[in-house]
Amino acid sequence: MPRYNAPFEIHVHGDVPLRGDVTFAQIQEALKPLWKYAGARSLADGATSTYEEEPGIRFDQKEHMLQMCWTVPGDEDFRQELDEMCMALNELAEQGAAIEITFYDTDFDEEEGDADEESRDDFIMLFVGPNPAAIMQVQRDLLVEDVVNLMERHFDGAELGGVVAEIDKLFGDRFDALVNSLELGKRPRGSGGPGGPGTGGHGGGRRPRHLH
Repeated sequence: MPRYNAPFEIHVHGDVPLRGDVTFAQIQEALKPLWKYAGARSLADGATSTYEEEPGIRFDQKEHMLQMCWTVPGDEDFRQELDEMCMALNELAEQGAAIEITFYDTDFDEEEGDADEESRDDFIMLFVGPNPAAIMQVQRDLLVEDVVNLMERHFDGAELGGVVAEIDKLFGDRFDALVNSLELGKRPRGSGGPGGPGTGGHGGGRRPRHLH
């Protein structure tokens, strides 16, 4: 059922590449924790965001891409739905992907509120993928982009190859520690680095909403 006077507006954002054989029915089942939380009876009914300017939850059949830019009112109990959603999406994903979950405090007013008051905003980065190696690859790429974006304020991108190599070594060591017990696929590869596309910083202040 709809939640009135909810303490948070919860924004789910991410693009997940899906296998070519995935059907809408499978996607609906995988995202059941989200649309049921919104009080809907189906994905089609629950795919619309609280905000009209956000595209909500969409499935691009041509690109086999699940696109999520969706806001729902809720509380801390929303976190309980995330593990189930991620486990289900792991079964459908073609590649690794990151999903951002942002909790915006509905009672906090940054412009008119008390200067000493702190918001209850929170931010979670989740990762899904067909296997641990694919998930680790996305984690590695995001970390490289964040570190490079930060360090390029002080160093030329061409000077940061050693930093990227150390990050690759850390992820390589983590991967190698797991292969003895699990079949994980290919080792994470160094597909990014200085000069590559960035994801933006996660600095202080409220996280801006995604604009489309």
